[in-house]
Amino acid sequence: MPSYKAPVDDTLFLLNDVLNFQRFGNLPGFADVTPDVMSQILLEAGKLCEEALAPLNQIGDEKGCKRHDDASVSTPPGFKEAHDAFAQGGWISLAVPEEYGGQGLPYTLSMAMNEFASSANMSFAMYPGLTQGALAALLRHGDDEQKKLYVPKMAEGRWSGTMNLTEPQCGTDLGLLTTKATPRGDGSYSITGQKIFISAGEHDLTENIVHLVLARIEGAPAGVKGISLFVVPKFLVDGDGALGPRNGVSCGSIEEKMGIHGNATCVMNYDGAQGFLVGEANRGLNAMFVMMNEARLGVAMQGLAQSEVAYQNAAQYAKERLQGRALSGAKDPGKPADPIIVHPDVRRMLLEMKAFNEAARGFALSAALDSDIAHRSDDAASRQAAEDRLGLLTPVLKGVLTDLGFENTVKAQQVLGGHGYIREWGMEQFVRDARISMIYEGANGIQALDLVGRKLPRDGGRAIMAYFKDTAELLAPLESDEAMKSFAAPVKAALDDLQKATMWLMQNAMAKPDNAGAASYDYMHLFGRVALGVMWVKIAQAAMAIKAQEPERAELMDAKLLTARFYMERMLPETRLRLTRISTGADTMMSLAEEMF
Repeated sequence: MPSYKAPVDDTLFLLNDVLNFQRFGNLPGFADVTPDVMSQILLEAGKLCEEALAPLNQIGDEKGCKRHDDASVSTPPGFKEAHDAFAQGGWISLAVPEEYGGQGLPYTLSMAMNEFASSANMSFAMYPGLTQGALAALLRHGDDEQKKLYVPKMAEGRWSGTMNLTEPQCGTDLGLLTTKATPRGDGSYSITGQKIFISAGEHDLTENIVHLVLARIEGAPAGVKGISLFVVPKFLVDGDGALGPRNGVSCGSIEEKMGIHGNATCVMNYDGAQGFLVGEANRGLNAMFVMMNEARLGVAMQGLAQSEVAYQNAAQYAKERLQGRALSGAKDPGKPADPIIVHPDVRRMLLEMKAFNEAARGFALSAALDSDIAHRSDDAASRQAAEDRLGLLTPVLKGVLTDLGFENTVKAQQVLGGHGYIREWGMEQFVRDARISMIYEGANGIQALDLVGRKLPRDGGRAIMAYFKDTAELLAPLESDEAMKSFAAPVKAALDDLQKATMWLMQNAMAKPDNAGAASYDYMHLFGRVALGVMWVKIAQAAMAIKAQEPERAELMDAKLLTARFYMERMLPETRLRLTRISTGADTMMSLAEEMF
């Protein structure tokens, strides 16, 4: 059975030493999170994930979820008890406002916990994760009655939440959805239609399930402009919050999937179910995007999480597995062979995973801090800048972290060789589970198109121009710093590649949209390499400072500096390859006749 150790120390290093969490003490919810309090929170989070969630991961994969004749669904053994412990520990309500029974703590801490939980048991973590997303949408767009009725019990973990978008005929193109909403004459609506691929759509973990459902009110405009959002509870709720009769929503079947078997991915049938409008009519996507954007950050964290747990097990195996001798001579002559970690190609795979994990964690936590700033700061300029960064970087986070996270689970499997292909070692489950993260919440090709087609030109390019400016200002003083220039110079060169790619798109995409489409995926990954490089520069700065001030941490900081150097030498140069691909345009790609495929 694979093992898992939550990276609490690295998370604390990133939050305290790299991202300077304490400088946000003026934001609501931050002041009470001293370094000691943060450490205690994350230690308890890690303990729960290691002891309660990780042991259920393979059980969930093997047993899966079961749909019964009455359309109810049972989750794998142990999931209900684990969910009760998760909820009772306050982990669902961590960032929920205190007025609704939450703790009002920074969303950033909730994101850190989501990484630990997703590494320990991705299928399980999706249940509370979806509830947190539904809570965010209701808190932002629900009316006072809806917030009072649903939020406290969802925050408590007695009720859970879902998001219902996809239909058999529409996935990305939500303008094609056909689920209809008919006014009932009492302010509510009858919701009729079918939704597919609904994670946690039916289960036995909570008393009630609060579905957020996209539907079209009869007579509404065609396309996305006619979509509304509704809250449709599994059990109807009276004005005092007591459960009433079963609503007209049921699980038609559970999807047979490649991975995440412990999560009930359902076909949901709505047969005149009573639903209640959330926000304005015909502006449902505006409300649902709150949940979708939070989900995209959560899915990015899933990519990192699977990479982290796969790396941990691959590194441990590489230190124990004896095969062959080191090319430079036996390292352990007293044994019949050396551990495979002495071999350069094994180290290549492990270092590529390690270099990704540590920078990606910082990148994701930085985005979470921007979310906290955007939603909690009373300074309009700070809010705007944070919103700009978050909007620009969310597709990069989702697309790049899940793509590379999946690649890293495959690398980890490769480190184990034949054992990696055998179920009992657990590596093949990491590969299967990680694969979905590249697909749901907007397939990664769609993330790339969103980045190039919407996020770059938005507000006259304000966000990308600010990113270039901020990064240049970070690097400029480091170019003459003898200790830091070996980190700053490669990132400056990569930033130049990103600027050239951006200019190429400005000059070639408007007149010929296919050029944008052909370039988008490479552009997203070029951007991702730069963003991870920027994070490594910040990590290196912090490591240098700690080495000078805290000699007892020097060895750990040296390891980080070596990992940073590996990233600069072996991984960051990919930006030039991506720029070359982008510059070829779309002509060749689009010229082959369809019948020749």
